[in-house]
Amino acid sequence: MNDEHLKPLFAAVLRLLRPLARILLRNGVSYGTFSDLAKWVYVDVAIKEFGIKGRKPSTSRASVITGLSRREVMRVRQLPRPDVTASTEKHNRAARVIAAWRRENDFLNADGKPALLPMEGQGATFSELVKRFSGNVPPRAILDELINVGAVERLEDGKICLLTRAYIPKGVDAHKLNILGTVAGHLISTIDHNLKPDPAVPLFQRKVRYDNLPEEALPTFRQRFTNKAQALLESADRWLAQHDRDVTPTVKGTGRHRAGFGIFFFEEPYSEEEN
Repeated sequence: MNDEHLKPLFAAVLRLLRPLARILLRNGVSYGTFSDLAKWVYVDVAIKEFGIKGRKPSTSRASVITGLSRREVMRVRQLPRPDVTASTEKHNRAARVIAAWRRENDFLNADGKPALLPMEGQGATFSELVKRFSGNVPPRAILDELINVGAVERLEDGKICLLTRAYIPKGVDAHKLNILGTVAGHLISTIDHNLKPDPAVPLFQRKVRYDNLPEEALPTFRQRFTNKAQALLESADRWLAQHDRDVTPTVKGTGRHRAGFGIFFFEEPYSEEEN
């Protein structure tokens, strides 16, 4: 770790690992397990993205660029990958239902706000909302999940009322941990793209930060810009929905791509060590 040109990278990695280590330790993940996961990703990326053009990916090539022995590479390649598909899909479906409820005219009231929806019947219903924007999933399953996280409530007359502007799972469960992987993964992928020697089209990546703020200023800052950020995200959601072929099947075009942007708030006591 004495390579002078790599010192800024090592410093950046330490900043990344500190909050990740907190999450891992809080959830009882040992260093040995983390090490196996890190090795698995190292080998997987080496095999899939760092091969030699015209040659088949090999254990020997992965061994050379990762620094692991061929025997260790072969062992790591046999490690099972955690199945996150179900958690990701459940989160995406619930999030799409809430976003459509706030966006689509069919499910808005005369004031342009999310309408109270009956479970079944003619016209705008919760079942129809789920059918149109969450695929082949029982409406009751989506309703139970949204009630569980406090996103909706069922009124005495049986109608369903939307309470929140976004789907946020409760507690530290599989769905919240899935958010850790997707959000942090997207951010680091964007930074990786922009760090390339000459990216053809740099991706938008900005932040604002001050480090000598009084505690009393934080609640006002948090509330004021949370509202502004939510409005911006909802505007982006409406635009993207018009161009996504799952939501708008009439959209034409080639290829299949994923795009979006994220906004997050951070606050913490100032630390010279973590500056």
